[in-house]
Amino acid sequence: MTHLAAPLERLDWHTIGLTLDREGFIVLPGMFALEVPGLFTHLLNGFYPPLAQVSNQWNDILQLPYRFPPQLTDLHAQCRAVGQQHALPQLTCLRKDEQQALRQDAEGEHVFPFQLVGVLSAPGEDFTGGEFILTEQRPRMQSRPMVVPLQRGDLAIITTAYRPFKGSKGNYRVNMKHAISRVRSGERHGFLLSFHLCPGAAHD
Repeated sequence: MTHLAAPLERLDWHTIGLTLDREGFIVLPGMFALEVPGLFTHLLNGFYPPLAQVSNQWNDILQLPYRFPPQLTDLHAQCRAVGQQHALPQLTCLRKDEQQALRQDAEGEHVFPFQLVGVLSAPGEDFTGGEFILTEQRPRMQSRPMVVPLQRGDLAIITTAYRPFKGSKGNYRVNMKHAISRVRSGERHGFLLSFHLCPGAAHD
């Protein structure tokens, strides 16, 4: 029995992989239910294996030797072995006039290329503004902003820090960051889940 609103085995991972290759993110509508116990754990454990395959394909394209292990517990063991001991913050709460600046969650030797994003309150009802935004920076080009359209229950897979891009002279890394725009009214509750652990002090 699945613990998610939409079973993972019904997802079209071929199309998901192609969209991640092309855009660096994808939104999966109605993917989770708020009342699911241990929701974050189920999302991380469920999405890691197929996303590890996409991640290894990206490393192949970029000619990087590292390969992500098939299970999340193995990745965490590798993280701890190099001093990455702590989970990154998962919940976000932004009130009127608050925002989250552009950032990357890419500290440490082992950084998983994908993160999971969702909102726990209803856009347009519980809050206005607070759009989730990705920026993409290609060499010698202006940054490209992209709004990730999220409703409560939707799940977005986003790029953590960089993705492969095929240019005229071959494949290279495209740098990506994420942010949340200013909340105009209400309170925006959401989450961002990282598969890898981070170095340094534990987060609240």
